Amino acid sequence: MGILANRLSDFFLPPLCAGCGSQISGHENLCATCWQDIDFISRPFCDVLGIPLPFDPGGRTVSAAAMAHEPTYDRARAVARYSGTIRQLIHALKYSDRQTGWRLYGRWMKSAAGDLLAETDFLIPIPLNRRRLWSRRFNQAALLADALSVETGLRTEPLALVRNRPTRSQVGLSPAQRRRNVSGAFSLAKRKRSSVKGANILLVDDVITTGATAEACARKLKKEGALRVDIIALAMVTDQDLTTI
Repeated sequence: MGILANRLSDFFLPPLCAGCGSQISGHENLCATCWQDIDFISRPFCDVLGIPLPFDPGGRTVSAAAMAHEPTYDRARAVARYSGTIRQLIHALKYSDRQTGWRLYGRWMKSAAGDLLAETDFLIPIPLNRRRLWSRRFNQAALLADALSVETGLRTEPLALVRNRPTRSQVGLSPAQRRRNVSGAFSLAKRKRSSVKGANILLVDDVITTGATAEACARKLKKEGALRVDIIALAMVTDQDLTTI
């Protein structure tokens, strides 16, 4: 597209901030105010759970939380804490059907996933149950997986995992209730069993809260022979207040 065509496009469809909707200089981006409101997760963090740590002890670091409850998945990473602009973006994505900012999300997740990508064979988005998919018309995790695929060249397997049964919304549930809610809720499509066996898989989701959903998926994948299962998300809850997810 030429310069004139770009200018005409921006005139009729001006680039807007994916967060607040204010006019900005380029598409698929945020204004300075929204950028500053994102609490990006960077090292030091727990190498297993991906949660931020107050200081860097050096080398590979495993948090007390990971030692107290070793997850079924191998490693988790997230772009930012679930607060401020990131929280607004995810709510708009899930509940307001605002499907903008995908290139930005893909770049963010590529950066956050870091060393996991070199060891990944393919991506699997966390699936929705059919009823919720029908009402929402899209799976936000699958769209995020597609965005990451564009950035990395890794293939996605959006139909590999199936949610067997409807589960309650995780909103307001305790960590133990969340684990029970998704226990046994996932199965692997028969035609994907051979590709999963011996594979290193990266799950993709919008938010990691307690990790219960990722654990349920990882448990099923490892039972089917997956070698390693990691997870990348756009955001992560890093405090004890789980009632707003």
